[in-house]
Amino acid sequence: MLISSNRSEFILGIDVGTSGMRAVVVESKGFSNEIIEFSTTVTMAFPDRTDSQSEQNPTVWLMTLEKLFSQLQAYRNLSKITKLVLDATSSTVLLCDRNGTPKTPALMYDDKRAQAQATLIKKVGPDESGAHGASSTLAKVLWLENHLQTTQDRFDPNAYFICHQIDFVNHFLTGKTNITDENNALKLGYDSVHQCWPEWVKELVSTPLPDVVAPGTELAKIQPGLAQQYGFNSNLMVYTGTTDSIAAFLASGAHQVGDSVTSLGSTLAIKLLSDRPVFAPQFGIYSHHLKGQWLIGGASNAGGAVLLKYFSLDTLIELLPQIDIDNPTHLHYYPLLTSGERFPIADAELSPKLAPRPSSDVAFLQAMIEGLVEIEVLAYQRLTELGAPKVERIFTAGGGLKNAVWMTLRARQLTAKIEPANNSDAAFGVTRLLF
Repeated sequence: MLISSNRSEFILGIDVGTSGMRAVVVESKGFSNEIIEFSTTVTMAFPDRTDSQSEQNPTVWLMTLEKLFSQLQAYRNLSKITKLVLDATSSTVLLCDRNGTPKTPALMYDDKRAQAQATLIKKVGPDESGAHGASSTLAKVLWLENHLQTTQDRFDPNAYFICHQIDFVNHFLTGKTNITDENNALKLGYDSVHQCWPEWVKELVSTPLPDVVAPGTELAKIQPGLAQQYGFNSNLMVYTGTTDSIAAFLASGAHQVGDSVTSLGSTLAIKLLSDRPVFAPQFGIYSHHLKGQWLIGGASNAGGAVLLKYFSLDTLIELLPQIDIDNPTHLHYYPLLTSGERFPIADAELSPKLAPRPSSDVAFLQAMIEGLVEIEVLAYQRLTELGAPKVERIFTAGGGLKNAVWMTLRARQLTAKIEPANNSDAAFGVTRLLF
């Protein structure tokens, strides 16, 4: 439920990313009645990536956070901030000891080393679980447990905690351990429909599973030492957060059942707010529980990266104004970079359709953009077929907003009202969990 008030609250939102962190101070009187008072960003080193492995030393996150807090001191009203909430990268995880000290590296969201563990999960986990795949949190936790078992003389699983990236940072802020939000827990196998850890997950995992609470739940006051060091209010309350993509959704302005966000970047991603969940693993579709509603997500492998494979950015800028959108090509392209698609068509062998190629580069580019629009139309049709509510409004985010041809063609073919996202800043969006 959206709340409006005459009383201002000052909320600090922090987006914990892979290569940096961003903080936003918001003065809020309720949803869509906010002023961004101050913002700052700190970069950090990229993860170490080798083949299928991607990892990061979690202490880097704390060092970056302290730099962020130092920069926040330029905001003169830190003591007015009474609420703090974070978002972080989904499916980034490590194991800590009972004191919250890291005992493994953090396996990042794109780490795919846990192939054997993913095979095991596929055998025992239901299709609709969000824990499938080598990049899932559950597969990584099983890999980390196995790694500790093989490298230690005596492995006691009860001596460890599972820490998502957000949990680790929240422990630093509050001292609380073994608590996570249900959005981050989804890829660890949490069942948001029945609000529990399934028995099959309990049987797989040796380490104690975290307590799961709703995003935006009071966690604890900030640790006194941090408040004193950086000038925060000693009563500053830290709340459980969510994933980065959900925080970006909240920033868009979408908040009613039937609201959706289409984001065109390297790929085409769709999120739709619903009064009921939809799980369709064959299409890579799953649902997050969010403030009493459900956020249905799906992503195509098609997207802006295909355009950039054939044309430089400068060339795109030159060609786009030459397209005559009143004369369609009727080529019905399916612009993929490589074979394989999940949504809206579930076909691991689906080949890119980029032929016949017109002699004109303008017509070729037009056909690819038309194909992207057709994919989006089919995507929303597919969600409706699977039981999602009718789409009423589509907020648009990503680099595609700058593509006037794409925006105009979408407005002609999609029945819902199309408008640009109000904001795409996850650090701002996550503050909207709190009202």
